This record gives sequence, C-alpha cells and structure tokens, in this order.
Amino acid sequence: MSRARPPPLVTGISPKEGAAWTKVTIRGENLGTGPADLIGLSICGHNCMLTAEWMSASKIVCRVGPAKDDKGEIIVTTKSGGLGTSTVSFKLLRPDRIGILDQSAVWVDEFNYYDMRTDRNKGISPLSLRPSNPLGIEIDKGKIPQKDIDQIFPGMSGDFTSENFSATWYLIENHTGSSFDQLKIGANNLKKQATKKNEGSLAYVKGGLSTFFEAQDALAAIHQRLESDGTEKVEGSMTQRLENILNRASDTADTLFQEVLGRKDKADSTRNALNVLQRFKFLFNLPLNIERNIQKGDYDVVINDYEKAKSLFGNTEVPVFKKVYAEVETRIGALRSLLLEKLLQTPSTLHDQKRYIRYLSDLHAPGDPAWQCIYAQHKWILQLMQDCRDEFLSGQRGEWIRVSERSVSFYPGRHASLMAVRGESWSSWRFETPQLVQFVGKLSDVVIGQLPNFWKLWISYVNGSLFSETGEKSGQVEKSKKNARQRQNDFKKMIEELTNRLVRLIRGALLPTTLPPAELNLYGGWEGKTELTGVWLTQIIHTVRGCHEALSALEIPNDLLQVISDLLLDLRVHCLMMTLLHTTEGELNLFILSFLQPYHFEQCVVQMLQSFKEPLESKPGEINVLQLDQVQDQAAELIVTIMTAFINCLEQLSMKTDGDIQVSHNISVDLSSPDRFAAAHEDFSPTSEQRLLIILSNCQYLERRTFLNLADRFEKHGFTGTEKITRVSMDAIRELDRKLFEAYIERRADPIAGSLEPGIYAGYFDWRDCQMPSGVRNYLKEALVSIIAVHAEVFTVSKDLVPPVLSRIVTSVADEMCRLMQCVSSFSKNGALQARLELCALRDAIRSESVISCSEKLSLLLSSPPSRLLEELLNKFKSSMHLQLTCFQSSNIPLVKR
Repeated sequence: MSRARPPPLVTGISPKEGAAWTKVTIRGENLGTGPADLIGLSICGHNCMLTAEWMSASKIVCRVGPAKDDKGEIIVTTKSGGLGTSTVSFKLLRPDRIGILDQSAVWVDEFNYYDMRTDRNKGISPLSLRPSNPLGIEIDKGKIPQKDIDQIFPGMSGDFTSENFSATWYLIENHTGSSFDQLKIGANNLKKQATKKNEGSLAYVKGGLSTFFEAQDALAAIHQRLESDGTEKVEGSMTQRLENILNRASDTADTLFQEVLGRKDKADSTRNALNVLQRFKFLFNLPLNIERNIQKGDYDVVINDYEKAKSLFGNTEVPVFKKVYAEVETRIGALRSLLLEKLLQTPSTLHDQKRYIRYLSDLHAPGDPAWQCIYAQHKWILQLMQDCRDEFLSGQRGEWIRVSERSVSFYPGRHASLMAVRGESWSSWRFETPQLVQFVGKLSDVVIGQLPNFWKLWISYVNGSLFSETGEKSGQVEKSKKNARQRQNDFKKMIEELTNRLVRLIRGALLPTTLPPAELNLYGGWEGKTELTGVWLTQIIHTVRGCHEALSALEIPNDLLQVISDLLLDLRVHCLMMTLLHTTEGELNLFILSFLQPYHFEQCVVQMLQSFKEPLESKPGEINVLQLDQVQDQAAELIVTIMTAFINCLEQLSMKTDGDIQVSHNISVDLSSPDRFAAAHEDFSPTSEQRLLIILSNCQYLERRTFLNLADRFEKHGFTGTEKITRVSMDAIRELDRKLFEAYIERRADPIAGSLEPGIYAGYFDWRDCQMPSGVRNYLKEALVSIIAVHAEVFTVSKDLVPPVLSRIVTSVADEMCRLMQCVSSFSKNGALQARLELCALRDAIRSESVISCSEKLSLLLSSPPSRLLEELLNKFKSSMHLQLTCFQSSNIPLVKR
C-alpha cells in the first residue's frame, strides 16, 4: 500500500552536537500532520519520543538521550509517511566524570542521571530514581487522550512514584498495544526484581561466608589471648599499641580528608541555605514588596501576598520565619492605618470609600471601618452645610451676582415697562441674583451632591456588597449585616439630622419666625440682607423642590423627608403672600403715572398670577395651598388691597396738578379705539380736565372688562372669594367714577352756566325796554360753543362719556337759563319775543326737556303765539350755526341723565 504522504526528511538540527539531555530543534519536511501523527523519533539510535514536541510539519523540538553511539542520524517516523531519512547527523558529547574528591569550578550532581518526565504536564523530582521501563517489555503507547484518562481516574496518577499511583492508568497509558503474553512476561520480571531485592543482602553474606568465619575466629583468638595474659589495661600491651595505631590512623585519615570534608560540609550548608532561600524567597522579600506596592497603590497585590504569607507562616515556630513574619505584620498594621486615614479623608468618592472598606475588611482591620466612614461622612456633610451659611454671612460672597438675561423669565413685560419709564433699553438691562437665592442654591447643591452617596454607602453596608469574596468566606459579610441591623436607628437619626439641618438653615434665612428663639443664633443672622420678592422666592421653591425630588428618587423613606415637604408648603404660602404684598401702591403708581392704562394694570396682575404657577402647583404628595382656609382669607384680603390701591392711585392721579406729574405721550384713551392718539405729539401733556376724562374712561373700562377678566383669572388659578373681590372692587370704582364725574361736571358746567347771566344783561340789557329782536345774541352762541368744546374734549377721550357728560352740562345750562328767565319780573313785547327766540334756539340746539318746558311756560305767560319773525330768526340762527349745531346731532346715542 502506498503512503498518503511522502516519508519524513530531516534537513537540519540545532545544535548539531551536545551532551545528553541537550534540547535540540529538528527541521525538515513532512514531519507529520500533528502530534498524533508522530509515532517515532530517534537520535544516534536513542528513542527520544518521550521528550518530543511536535510544533509543525517542518519543526520538532526534543531532548537528546544518553545514546550508545557518539554520532548518528535523526530518524523521524510518522503514520502518514512512514519511516523517514536524514541528511544531517548529531554528535553526542561524552562529559568527563568528576569524582567526589576532585576539585571543580561547577556544581557536581552526585547522581549520574535522572529519568526525564514521562508526562509532559506533570513533572517529577529529579531525585526520584526509577527505571524507565519497570516491566522490562517494549512500551506501546495507545491513542487514548489524556483528558479522557483524567476523567476515568479522577484524583489518580499514572506515575508509579506518586502516592496516588494507579496501575491500570499506567498500563492504559504505556501498554495499550501489548499482548497478554507480553504482560505476563512483564509480571515475571517484576517478581524477579522483587526477589533480587529481598535476597540481595543474604546472597552477599553467602558469598563471603568463609571470610566472616575467619574474622570470627581471629576475634575469638585475640579475646582468648587477652584474657589469658590479663594485660588488657597494661601500658605497652598489644591492645594499647593497637589502640594507639588506630588513633594515629584516625588522625591521619582526618588530616588527609579534613580539607575535603570541610569543603563538603561547607558546600552542603551552602546548598541547604540556597535551597532555603529559594524555597522561602517569597517570605524574605515580602516586607520590601509590601512597601513598594503600597507606594504604587497596588493594595490588591499586598492583600493577596499577605493572605498567602499568613496561611503559610502564620503559625510557624521557626525563629527566622517568625522574625520576618513579625516585620510583615508591622507593615500590614501601617497599611491598615493608612487605608483608614484615606477612608476617613474628605472629600472622597463613593468608589474610593467602597474600595478602602473592602481593603480594610480583607486585612481584618479592628473595629468597623464601614460604620466609621458613614459616621465621618455624616459629620462632614453637616459641617459643609453650616460652612455654607457662615461663608455667605461672613461676607466672603458678594451681595449680588450678575446672571445672564435668559435666566430671568419672570415678569418680562413688567421689566420692559419699568425700563421704559427709566429711559433704559432692554439690551442694556442686567439681572442680578440676591444672596439668599445663592445661599439656598449652594446649600441644595451640597445636599444633592453628598447625601445620595451617603445613602448608597449605607445601602451597600446593609446588603454586604462592600466586601470581597475573602470577606464572604471569613464571615465578614454576615457580621456586617448584623451590625447594620443593630445600627438602623442610629443611621435614621443621621438622616433626620441632615434633613433637619437643611430645613433649619433655609428657615433661618427665609422664615426666621418659624424657628424657636434658641435656634436663631445658630441658623439665623440674615436680618441685614435684601428681602426677596415673589420672583426669587419662586426660584427658591423650584430649587428646594428639586432637592426633595432628588432625595425621593433614592427611595429614602417619606417620613424622613416630611420636614422638607413641610418647608415647601410654608415657602409656597410665603411666596404667595410676599408676591401679593410686593404689588404695592408705589409700584402700581409707577404703572399708572407712566401709562394710565387699565390694560397694563390687568397685565401686571396677570403676570403676578403667572408667577404663582410654581408655588400654587401641587406636586404628588403636596397640599394645594389655596385649600387652606387661612391662606384663602389672607390671599383674598391682599387681592382686595391691590384692587383698592390701584383705585386709590387713580384717585390721587386725578387730584394732581399739571406741575406735579410728567406723563408719557402714550396716553390711554378710549380702549375701543386704541390708535386714537397714535400720532400725538411727544410733548403733549393733558390738562387736569383731560386727565379726569381719561381716568373716567379707565374707570368705565375697569368696571366693564378689567375687573371681570381678573375675576375669571382668579377663579382659574383656584382663588376663592372672587365674589367679594369683585364686589368690593366694583363698589370702589363706581364711587370713584361718581366723584370724578361730579368733579368734571363741576369744572365744565359751572363756568358755562355762570356766563349766561352776565351775557344776558351785557350792555345794560332790559327785558322791559329793548328793541325788536334781530337774532340770537352772542352770549347764547358762546355758551353753545363752550358746550361744543366740552363735547369735543369728551369725544376725543371716550365717546361713551359724551351722553352723560353733555346731558349734565346741557341740563345745568338749561336750568340756569330757565332760572334766569323766571327771575324776570316782566317782559315787553320785544323782550318776550327775544326771550322766546333765545329759548327756542337753545331748545332746538340741545333738545333739552328743561328748556322746552321753560319755553312753554313762558309762551303761556306771554299769551302770544309764535310769530313769523320768530321763525325767520330761528332759521337764520340754525343756518348760521349749522356746523356748530351738527355736533349735537352726530351721536346716535340719546342724551341721558347720569
């Protein structure tokens, strides 16, 4: 049969010469497809298969055995290629034998050879001499994998020098292919070897039996001779001479071999010392290694080395080992102190804390490092919170910090209005953060930044995750869990102290009246700081609420966070009240003096309500502050105060003179036509009468729209008592409207009515002696022109005010006209005609019922029907004053009394 592959060919070996057991590398072609394909390897005729390691099809590594031939070929045999050939040879060097008494510069092993390992994965001691083939038959290894044999014989070994030697394993491994007859031969060989060992001493005695007998006879003869002479102890006797000879021989031998034996003893002691140093090098180098690893921070390596040394030399009685181990314990004690110092050092991360606690646990540090760390962290967080307050109160931080414009999102219209009054532009405005707001933010950052890690450290302490596998094996985890159960109440008190400290510090800064007097010195001291408005209080509520949510996310029990919830409720109520209080009369005056528009007042209140979104919003688990009766009552009273303050400001504005006020040109007029004065001159300044009209128009707008809109707003935001707020506001604005209306009528009607009497009797006019009427006299025309001027003035501000104002002025003029006519004692014919002409002209112009009734009475009094002349004069009057009289007819709204 032909082979599947060409036969192996060795083309090189490195090195090409060497002593027995030299490691060589064989190179060539077709040296096998794998380790199992290599079945034979011989160098110089010696089988080197036991030490062969197949690397590739062109490379094999092995050791040269003690071959008989000094030079020979390298023959490789494979299953796939068969017996191979070699183009190179190897030369085996025979080392010179060195006797035990010969001097040598190298160490001489007293044993000639030692068998190489038969199992590549398991080595044997070179001192264990054994025959390479105890059965004495050819070794025929099988193909059973090593791992399968290990599974069949767990815990056993095929090495017959091992304590767990298994004969079956040995036979399967070395004689799988041997026949039964060959195994019987091997068994007989073992029996012979055992018999030789037992009979060895006996055969030795049998072979020299005659010599033993001769020695026995000689000793017996000497003993007889000595006894017969009786000279055993006589000086100069044969025994004495023999003893001296033996002593000299001994001294000569000692002298001869003293140097050799000394070197031998010194070499033995050196060898033993080197063996001890090599064997226990780990222990002797451990103190220095511990110091180096500590400096590098490799604490895990130190702990592993210490555990190993403790298990090996912890209970040793050897003095040198005890001394070195004591030094190791000293270094470990210093390491415990260093780790504990690092553990208690602040600030530190949660990862470092867990790491140091795990190290101390593995080093069996005394006490409870985890609880010591928790206690130290608790004290440090408390000190951080107190230092935060002291830092702000000591003046290390300024009163204000500038922030960007985008960070202010409250009252944008309000800020724009204020800047317009101050002559500032929006781009040049800068907003600043008060110190109290900074303090609460910094305090919240401290709590959110430190308390979560503090809580997580406790959780890790409770569940035992702080400890490594070493701690679990030593029972450290169970001990920790037991300690944690015993200290639950102590940790709960720590959390309560932290949350109470946070709440007290914030209360001392914002709500000092809610703290007992004894705690004000520790947590108060903010009296000289700027008082916060509702805007900044809203930001503080947002900050505290975020802190509460962050702590709730850690699954801290709600009862421990209840004090923060109570603080949030008080802050929300305080923010609500302060926002309402800070909408003061002076601030409202600023809006009124600047704009005179109820719309801006409404926007101010709307923006104020919008700022309530944060304090009025109820998060899960929070109470709606407007459901508290006391809060409802106080809020309603404050809102009523704001409404009445605005109305009072309107009243004060109406009473100011022109020199007391400077008003912007953007005057509010009739809000149904807001562009009425869009093109007004910038220097326009209203008179006192115009200001009264403007305020009267605003009063109407407040009554008809603003107060009703605000009532809806209050209801949407959850405010109760809107009926009371609306009723009080309506009553106040109506009363102001009445007072201002009477004041305006008084200012405009009285001068017109007062000018009638001087006009009637101008030029010493007499009703009893006057000429024929030629037309309506000028006093009446001037009065009508004055009324028309009032009409124009009122219509410019608000057309809704025209009917009531003109009705009152016309009524006043008509009443005064009638009174003057009724005061005339008698009329001449021309006088009566003149009186009827003027009364009819006034009646036709203003259509006043009072004038009509007065004219009718006068007609009855004079008992004369209307003449043609009267009609002609009336028509002439209407024609000449057609343009002026048109204003009385331009409005479709009838003139009504107010």
